[in-house]
Amino acid sequence: MPRVIFRWIAFALLFVAAPFASAQSVPVQVSVSGNTATVVIGSQTSPLADMTLAFDSPHALTAANLGINAQLVSTTDPALLARLPGNLTSFDASFPLMVTVEPPAGDLSFDRLVHVEIHTHALTYTYGTSYRLFKAPIGGAFRDITSEVAQGSVRARGTTGGFSQFLILTDVRRTGDVVDEKLQRLRTRIATLAPAEAAPLEAYRAAAAQAVAEGRYDDALASLDALAARTDARAGVAVRNTWNAGGGSTNDAGEILSGVDTAKFSIAYLRNFGH
Repeated sequence: MPRVIFRWIAFALLFVAAPFASAQSVPVQVSVSGNTATVVIGSQTSPLADMTLAFDSPHALTAANLGINAQLVSTTDPALLARLPGNLTSFDASFPLMVTVEPPAGDLSFDRLVHVEIHTHALTYTYGTSYRLFKAPIGGAFRDITSEVAQGSVRARGTTGGFSQFLILTDVRRTGDVVDEKLQRLRTRIATLAPAEAAPLEAYRAAAAQAVAEGRYDDALASLDALAARTDARAGVAVRNTWNAGGGSTNDAGEILSGVDTAKFSIAYLRNFGH
């Protein structure tokens, strides 16, 4: 029997074997090289998925300091479904996997962004796919952070300024609504900054929103690029840019840059595929 077929039969049996459990733990193996952590989910020889966390600027990055675990979840668990953004987002039954990154209080910290990729052969990539990478605070509401979905079979990518629980979901919401939500979330985050820092960033964001409303998608992307460039230039100077596992810090720059990344993805999708 070909290895890939055996792998997914074993995956299905593992999930069906415990139908009454809301979640079932899956082994993970974490390795770190330089600024990148690689996570093998499942067995080393027949993994269910792998995950990559590439840090812009980490301190004390070790496997133990990341606190990573994975679970097969019940796709009918009411508590989990209540955390999704409505009934137009859903699990693919072939991949009911949630990965949690919950670093213990300690030395781990990073500046700006972590670039996240979850890769699996359980899902099949198609052009214009509706698969998206979602994240949530522990126990909180999930939101789309996708910056790219690539082949191989599916590689869902996004960025984050902090740590979370991660899912790959099918999202068939109206793309214009998703764009509006992401731009509104970005507006809310920018508004937490000091007025002198917030004003120019909000001007770029508002210009992007107006351009989207008028169908000028490339202009919208250019405005968001300018927003990201100013945020990056001010990060660590007047905009806080550090996440710390010990608490007491706020990564405003990372969260704004992450918001820009995912808004750009959805605007480009709207340009290329419509609503």
